[in-house]
Amino acid sequence: MPSTRDIRRRIKSVKNTAQITKAMQLVAAAKMKKAQDQAIHGRPYAELLNKVLVSLRDGVEEGVHPYFTEGHGAKTLVLVIATDKGLCGALNTNLLKKVISAKIEGETEFVTIGRKASQGLSRLRKKLIADFPLKDPAQFIELRTVGNFIQEKFLTGEYKKVLVAFNNFINTATVMATVEQILPVNPVTLGGKRSFEGMGSAHVVSETASEGQQYLFEPDPASVFATILPQYVNNTLWQMLLEARASEHSSRMVAMKNATDNAKQMLKDLSLEYNKLRQAAITNELLEITTAKMALG
Repeated sequence: MPSTRDIRRRIKSVKNTAQITKAMQLVAAAKMKKAQDQAIHGRPYAELLNKVLVSLRDGVEEGVHPYFTEGHGAKTLVLVIATDKGLCGALNTNLLKKVISAKIEGETEFVTIGRKASQGLSRLRKKLIADFPLKDPAQFIELRTVGNFIQEKFLTGEYKKVLVAFNNFINTATVMATVEQILPVNPVTLGGKRSFEGMGSAHVVSETASEGQQYLFEPDPASVFATILPQYVNNTLWQMLLEARASEHSSRMVAMKNATDNAKQMLKDLSLEYNKLRQAAITNELLEITTAKMALG
């Protein structure tokens, strides 16, 4: 049985831990608000841009731009967006599980953002070809380096397609590990609440057949897509990074809140145990005094 001194030491240690987790919770809550606002405000533009390009993909001639067709190679390139720091619950673990469980055909190579992604994939003995450390909050100009690298790899024809694995932010309590195809151009779901039903070939064909409308490009489709599509890839990656950062800070805030609540509950239990031991010690002393008095007559 622990002594009262041991319990007092444990109570002091738990109090110090609770102060640290409470401070981390407040810091994460402040960062979470900014990250959530960025992610939510960027969704409409990213969604509309993806929706338009998905429609155009099936409405233009084949071979207009390589971003609309799969590469000739058999390999798949996967960009994994994780966190640099821990203490955010099972966020990174669930993301890596999603990546491993995804049914990806052929050989897979990985590019990572975030130290936890590179460390996890290295432990799993996956082939990592590049790692991009991005500070928090990230800048778009930094992410453009990642986007350009991925586009250059895809344009070589070595990779059949490019996937992005990230944590999709839905709300403070719900984060969804997601794997989306970014190249060739494909419907992308951001926020976990959107879909592109009705978009694509069926939509374009029915609209063209009923109204006889066609897309007109100036100066020509190849020039237009050569300008728009690289921007589309970089913007979509930027939105995915914003979703991942919002998920990170939300998960860390929730994890630190749970840790603080657990510490408070532990303090209650330790205080109760301490009071019981102290009361038992006082009772034993009273019994000893009473017994000694009776023995003396």
